[in-house]
Formats: sequence, C-alpha cells, structure tokens
Amino acid sequence: MLLMLWTGVTLMLPLIALLMKIPVRHVIWLWLALSSGAFHWTWHDMHNVSSIPDALHVSASKLEDMPVQAAGFIASKVQVDGDRAQFEMRVTAIHQMGRNSEKDKQLAPISEQVIVHIKLAAKQEQQVAAVWQRGDAIQLHGSLKAPAKAGNFGGFDYSEYLHTQEVHWLFKGNGATSLQKQQASLWNRYILLRWNDQLREQLGQRMETAFTFLNHAGYMKGLVLGVTDELDPATYNEFTQLGLTHILAISGMHVAVYAATLLYLLKLMRVSRETSLTVVMVLIPAYVLLTGASPSVVRAGIMAMIGLFAARRGMLKDGLNILSISALLMLLWNPYYLLSVSFQLSFLVTGGLLIYMPLMKPFFAKWPLLLGGEIAITITAQLVSFPMTVFYFNQFSLLSFIANFVLAPLITYIVLPLGTVAMGSAFLWEDGARILAWPAERLNDLTFLLVKWLNVDDVYVSIWPSSSILWVMAYYAALYSVLYWLKTWLESRRQADEMTVISSTPDPSPIHTGLAASAEWAAILQTAHEFEGAGRYARRQWNGYRYLALVLSGIVWLGILCAGYQSPGGGNTGMVQYLDVGQGDSILITTPDGKHILVDGGGTMNFATGKNAWRKRKDPYEVGADTIVPLLKQRGVQRLDAVILTHGDHDHAGGLQAVLDQIPVSSLFFNGTLTDKAPFRKLLSTALNKQIKLYGAYHGMEWEPDQDTKIRFLYPFPLQEDESEPLPVIEEQNHYSVAMILEMEEVSFLFTGDMDDAAESLLLSELTHSSSRMKDTGKTGTVRQAVDVMKIAHHGSKYSTSEEWLTYWRPEISVISVGASNTYGHPNKAVLERLSVAGSAIYRTDTMGEIQIRAQEGRLSVRYKHKREQADTK
Repeated sequence: MLLMLWTGVTLMLPLIALLMKIPVRHVIWLWLALSSGAFHWTWHDMHNVSSIPDALHVSASKLEDMPVQAAGFIASKVQVDGDRAQFEMRVTAIHQMGRNSEKDKQLAPISEQVIVHIKLAAKQEQQVAAVWQRGDAIQLHGSLKAPAKAGNFGGFDYSEYLHTQEVHWLFKGNGATSLQKQQASLWNRYILLRWNDQLREQLGQRMETAFTFLNHAGYMKGLVLGVTDELDPATYNEFTQLGLTHILAISGMHVAVYAATLLYLLKLMRVSRETSLTVVMVLIPAYVLLTGASPSVVRAGIMAMIGLFAARRGMLKDGLNILSISALLMLLWNPYYLLSVSFQLSFLVTGGLLIYMPLMKPFFAKWPLLLGGEIAITITAQLVSFPMTVFYFNQFSLLSFIANFVLAPLITYIVLPLGTVAMGSAFLWEDGARILAWPAERLNDLTFLLVKWLNVDDVYVSIWPSSSILWVMAYYAALYSVLYWLKTWLESRRQADEMTVISSTPDPSPIHTGLAASAEWAAILQTAHEFEGAGRYARRQWNGYRYLALVLSGIVWLGILCAGYQSPGGGNTGMVQYLDVGQGDSILITTPDGKHILVDGGGTMNFATGKNAWRKRKDPYEVGADTIVPLLKQRGVQRLDAVILTHGDHDHAGGLQAVLDQIPVSSLFFNGTLTDKAPFRKLLSTALNKQIKLYGAYHGMEWEPDQDTKIRFLYPFPLQEDESEPLPVIEEQNHYSVAMILEMEEVSFLFTGDMDDAAESLLLSELTHSSSRMKDTGKTGTVRQAVDVMKIAHHGSKYSTSEEWLTYWRPEISVISVGASNTYGHPNKAVLERLSVAGSAIYRTDTMGEIQIRAQEGRLSVRYKHKREQADTK
C-alpha cells in the first residue's frame, strides 16, 4: 500500500509542478523528503516485530495462554484499579515453564515491551501492588495473550493500537504473588522517570491538600499536571461532548502560560532578556516530562524551545517553519506519532491557526483588541478542528463555540495559574494554599454547572458518520477558499468606502478653484474622470469575479458539509448487523429506506458487589458506551426509529442505557414485563423522561417501519387482559423473550432473544393450531414456516433450539451471538450438531466477530469481521 502511494506521488509531482510552475529543484527536494519519510517508516515498521516466539522456539500461534516466566523491569507507572494492577514491563529474559531439560529452564535474553495485567486475589493485595514502582527489577509468572483485534467493522482495534506502541503481547498474572522483586543495580534507564513519578505523586498530594474536595482535586490534577486517573469519568464525558477535552489535556496552551509566567518572573527579577530566554528554554523539557510527555505537549515543548532559541538568535521566526521542524523531529524519533490522534489534532489545529488566522483577523479589525482576538481564535480553532473531530469522534456540539469562548479563557488565565500557585504554596503554608484554592474551586463549580447545563439537551449534538481523508482535505481547501474570497471582498468594500470619502470631500484650495475655471484645467479634469470611470469599470468587473468566486466557494463548502453529514443510504438494500458485544446480544437493522432499528444492547456483567465491592474499577468497560454507541455514530445512525428489547436480562438490556442517553430514539418495544433490578428500572425511567413511545410487544402484533419492511411479533402471548392493570414483575425473563420475524427485501429473519425450550414449545403449538384453523377456514397463513436467517436463542444454550424448533423453521443461516471463552459453555455442542444435521450454515460472533447480512431482492450476502470474505448463500 505504501509502495502504491509512493508511486502515485512520484507520478503526480511532475504534473503538479508543471501546472503550478514550481521550480524543478523544489520538486526534487520534495520528492526526496517524501521518499526518505517512506523509507524511514518502512524500516521502522519492518523491525517492529516480537522476538518472544524466537526466544521460546515456538510459533506465535502457540504462545496464546502459554505459561511462562519472565524477568525484566517495570517500565511505567503502576496503576492499581479495583482488582487489577497494570503496567508496562521491559522483558529482558523469558522461558517456558514446565519444561524439564536444564537448557529449556534457562532464561532466553531478549528486549521487548509487554503490557502486564495482574488480577489481584484479595483487597490486601492492593497495598502490595501500590509499592511497585517504575524501574523495579522483577520476575513474573503467568501466561501470554495476544491483544484483542477489533470484533466489529470500524471498531477500535486494540492489537493495532499496541502495535504502534511497539507492544505485541499481554502478560497475565494471577495474584500479587505472581510478581517477585529482584535485586538490581541502583541505576537503570527508568530511574529518572521513576523520580519524575515520585515528584508527580508529591505534587498531586499537595494539590489534594489545597483542594479539599475530591472532585476538585482530581480535576485540578488533570488540568495542571496531566494526571487524569482521578478525573471523574462523567465530567470528562461532559467536556468531551462540548469539545473541551483540549482544556483537560496538557497542550500548547499550558506550555505558553508556563513559559510566559517564567519570563515575566525573570523580568521582575531584572534578569537579562538573553539569559531569561535561555533559562526558560532549559526548563521547558522538565515541564514536558513532569506533565506526562503526551504528543501534544511534546509538540508544544519543541515549538517553544525552537521559538525561544530563534528569538534569542534573531532567526527563524516563521511559525510554520517552527511547526514543521517540530513535526520532523518527532517523526524521526517515532514515525508512529503520525497515527496518534493527539499528534494529528495538535499539529492540525496549530497549523490551522497559523494559516487561517490571517484570513480571519480582518473581520474583527474594528473590534476591541482582546475581544476581537479571542473571538477570531475561537472561531478559527473550531473551524479547523471540526473535520478531525467528526472524523474520529463522529459528533459535534453546536454549543462548542460558546463553551470554548467562555470557558477556555477562564480556565487558562485564571483557574490554571491559581491552581498552580495553590499547589506550590501547599509545600510552605497549607492554610494559605486553601485560601488561594477557594476562588479556583468556586470557578470550578461554575464551570461544572455551565458544562452540565449546556449538555442538558442533546438536540444541539449532531452525529456525523465516518468520512474519508479525502473529505477532510476537501473541507480544508474549500474553507481556505471561502475565507480568502471573504477577506478579499471585505478589503474591496473598505477601499471603495475610502474612495467614496475622498471623492466626496471638496477641495477648499482657491488655486484649484481658479484653475478649474480655465479650459485647460477642464480638459485635464475630463481626462482624469475618463480614467477614473475606466478604473471603476475594471474594479466592478474584478469585484464581479470576486463575488462569483466567493459564492462558488461557499456553495462547494456547504456541499462538502452536507455530503459529510449525510448518512450512508441503503441503496435498496436491507442489512442486519449482528454486533460482537461479547456474551450478549445486539443487532442493528437498517431497512432499504434508511430506517434504523436496534434489537437489544448487550451488557457488561458486574460482580463487584457486596464483599467483592473492592473489585469495582473507577471507569470499567461498558459495552453500551464503549462499543455500541461509537459504532452507531460511526455508521451515521442519527436517530433510532425503534429499540426492541427482547427481555430485561442485563446481557441484553444493560448497554441500552448509554444508547438512550446519547442517541435519539423514537420508540421502545419490550416484552411488557418488569424486573426489580435497578438498571432496568432506570432504563424505563429514562425512556419516559425522554418521551420515547413505549410498546408492549405480543403475539399477533405487527409494525411496518417502511413500505417494504414488516415486523411480525410472535411471542410472548399477552399476559394482561386489561391494559389498565400494572405491568407484572417477572424475574425469570428468558421465558418471556420477544420473538419476531423481520421480512425485508423478500428475505425473512427470525429473532428469538433468550427463549427457552418451553417457550419454543408454546409458540410452536400456537403456530401449528393457527395454521390448522386457517386451513379449515380456507385462509392463508400469516407466518411462514421457513426462514432464511435465524438468530439462535440464548447464545446456543442447551435449553433452547430444540429439534422440533429447527424442523419447523428450517433456517438456511443460523447466527449465534456469544462471547469468546465464556464460562457458560455456549454454544452447546448438541445445539451445533442439531444445526449441522438441519443443514444450516453457522456463523458465530465469538470466532468471526461482527456478522453482516445484506438482503436484496431475495438474495443474501454474508460477510464477517475476522475474515473479510463474502459468500452468496442464496
């Protein structure tokens, strides 16, 4: 792929140079630069491979869950969260456990980074893990596991992400006893970073001293030190929704405030300008290291150091040159920075401000300097960051401009300095630190209140489907064209106004008045008027071209926005997408007319209750918020026409809370029963508060999402004779799962939830008797006795999918939604055998990932994630 791209660029450069009249030497230098970058990337990527298989003399496929012993150093700060301790380890030696020969017992020397997950066995082990530090020499017993690949199309790929971090394996350990510290030299390459961790820890403790409330201390740690471990996840999500995460991430804003403060203090101390610039230039790397050295702060630090050096030497003051040198240095160090979202956003926004701000400034030239500058910067930053925001996060808040305009200056120029000074004062005078922290806390309360208020109504949040890099590039080009012609138009208006003022001002000179009376002067004035008239005509003609260019640029820019916002059309094709949500169900149906229906929402089981409450993590994985909602947004689901909840068990209903919170929903179908579990009650309360229409599904009920799609509900049978009666509370929900048939594009899909064999028997009995009654009366049956696709009930449990059930429906395709390596033994071998005997093609989410089935004019095509294959089955 890289070779094809390099070949295309090589062929295109001469054509571009010819059209734009670029000097040949510039083209050659550009080609050499691009070729060198491609070579550097290729060389780096080719050497980014694991050496563990060679060290253990086994293939990579056999390393999964292999028991091994490894020696090395802790290479990152140890994070203890609930029942898990996690850190990076530099493995220096490894061997496979269980081998008998002395040669096999010897540790093979290697040098490779792995991610270590140690599952703590008891609460007391949290204190044991808390003393582990970066730089400790350790020996570990455990097993190796390959990082998970994306289970859904377009989903987050943990394996690819870790590859860019040069990590290829996870090391799993059980209990704190799986790690033993070893004697080692007092110095290794991680000791400096260990001291930095200790300093960050001490500064964090001082922040807790100054800010007594936990939510304020965690927020200020993130704001000042870049420590986000204690930041409230709900607060972070609210900031994300408004596009304010750049405030919480240490970036150029923080480095600029830090450098400006140091320069001001040195000026007050009467230090010379050259010395001040040198001192600050030396101290910036310490600040970058102290705040975590994320790509954005590294970029800002390098730019600041180059800028200070240039200011001291009086050279290289162009911002784009400084930005380009910073990017070059970072990519030479690690080319994978290019794939980092933080790196991309940081450089794009900074470069965008440098390029687009000169075009934006004239619009606010007559405004007060501070106000006009702040508005210009905010608008430019919003316009520049917008395409990358929707490219990666698939949403944009229309209130983002207001939030950034009000909160960014408040936090940058008041809260950040106050928090920094309060933290420093806590080392000398704790009461004084609390006094300084008090106004910052009040401003924080105001910030949290404003952020929460702006997030109350999700009508201002727009959802954008995933776009392409070409769309992003076209957006930037069109935006530049619009701003350029707007600026040109504004300047022409001002020139015309100035000319009008000059021409309308009488000349009071008596000499000129006398000359004007003479014939000679009259001829001169006539000639001047003719030239002026010709000039006005030329200007009008040129202004006409400007207006035309401006209008066309605006139309193109708006067209690009509309194309990016438009959800992908069905194209007279229906699609059923069985999402990989682990041990649970979640199915997205898209009709030919573009209607979206979600059947179930998966759910992450939580066993950290009661005496196991210590196991609960601060921000655990939640399938609804972390998998389903991002996928829905990515696929352009701006509204769900219906959510169908088959039953109230958590592995089907748990993820729907996040869906209802973040995606507009028109209606909710459920089985007409309640459970006494708090999450289910909260889900229905959310639906009522959002005025979502609720329907209890029952046998015989029908719904047509569009003219070519029909859903027939088969089960459960009505439980209430009178609708005024309260809904029954039923704990055993599986038996009352909603079963339905979807008919779309002449193809039938059967959905069964977690029906048990007893429910299957009841439904078969009713369908059989119904068919007999219709035959006796000469009527045509409304339920087909054969379906094209069946979702196997209860994840392939042995208590469902009986032989009689399969004989009745005769599915050509069977889909099993099941979690990999689940503890329930799903799918059951007997069920798989019955499906094979019935001649049904079996697709499973645990081995194949997401399964997508397209239906068009009676034909089916199937593709699945882990092997990108497509096969016609009918």
